Amino acid sequence: MIQQILDYARETYQTEPEYLWVRMPEAAVLRNAENDKWYAVMMKISKDKLGMKGKELVWILDLKCEPMLIGSLLEMDGYLPAYHMNKMHWIGVLMDGTVRKEQILELLDLSYHLTEGRKT
Repeated sequence: MIQQILDYARETYQTEPEYLWVRMPEAAVLRNAENDKWYAVMMKISKDKLGMKGKELVWILDLKCEPMLIGSLLEMDGYLPAYHMNKMHWIGVLMDGTVRKEQILELLDLSYHLTEGRKT
């Protein structure tokens, strides 16, 4: 599903993933081309760092989100407080199939649009 998300971002927003961290070479950042703001971060994180049991690595997708929507999403399976981002404005999504691809793409669209606007 990771590749499908990256393909969608490329086709819809002409966004290429950026790999910024030596310690996490597979972690990808997606930026809004108009202002360089991040709208998505994909990374493999240990379950225990996400408040889950175990040390197994899992893929997550952090997305910018409306604060009022975050509370509702956190009540559903597959959604977590964003890892290493502002938890009031970002949501984490497990990329293990728990959340439907269509839902993830809707949130990706929302995240992109929330980053539109003034240049940084």
